Parts: sequence; structure tokens; C-alpha cells
Amino acid sequence: MIKLKLKGVVLMPFIKVQTNQKVKKEEELLKKLSAEMAEQLGKPESYIMTALEANLKMTFGGSTEKTAFIEVKSIGLKQSMTEELSQFICEFIEQELEIEQDRIYIEFADAPGAMWGWDGGTF
Repeated sequence: MIKLKLKGVVLMPFIKVQTNQKVKKEEELLKKLSAEMAEQLGKPESYIMTALEANLKMTFGGSTEKTAFIEVKSIGLKQSMTEELSQFICEFIEQELEIEQDRIYIEFADAPGAMWGWDGGTF
């Protein structure tokens, strides 16, 4: 597993994994992803949210072979961070779900603080 050296302020990351695969230990996968992303981003795990949608009807390149789509949204997510994050996430998904890296798409999105709500307010 690679160790990122990301610089910048990333707040309240949300990582959603969608796959056409059955995942036997869903909660274990989510907890591992949460812990790994906290470490990679240098954030307390209490700031990380993960979600999983498994066993979906999906194709990639006209094929129903193993595939995944991952969304990464956060306040302060910079374009300069996405290449390293992509490498980390692809390696993680390949290792955990046995999905080839060239069958994974990742969408990165930076959210303005005023557009991210929490605890009855926004950031």
C-alpha cells in the first residue's frame, strides 16, 4: 500500500464505492477504507464517511466483468491531490475487491464549505 504525502486542508471526506461485485464483509471493507483514508489524508477518522453499494447492475466497456465507480468528495480537495489519491484508491480496491485498476473510475469533487452541511450548520 502506498503512503500519500498530500499537502492541503481536506475536511469531511466522503468516499462512496459502487461495484457490480458481491462483497462478503461489507462493514469490514468500509471500516478498513475509512481507517486507510484517514491515514492517507492525515485526518482523524472521525471526519471520514464511507459508503458501499455492492452487487449493482454495471458495465464498463460493454462488459459486466468486475468493475467499480468511486466518488470522493471533500471540502478542500485540490486537483494536485487527485493523482496520488487515484493511485491509492485503485490499489486499495484492486487488493480488497480484486478489481483490475483499469476497470475503476473515480470522480473527485471539491465542495465549498458553505455547500457542505453538518451538525445543523455548514462549514
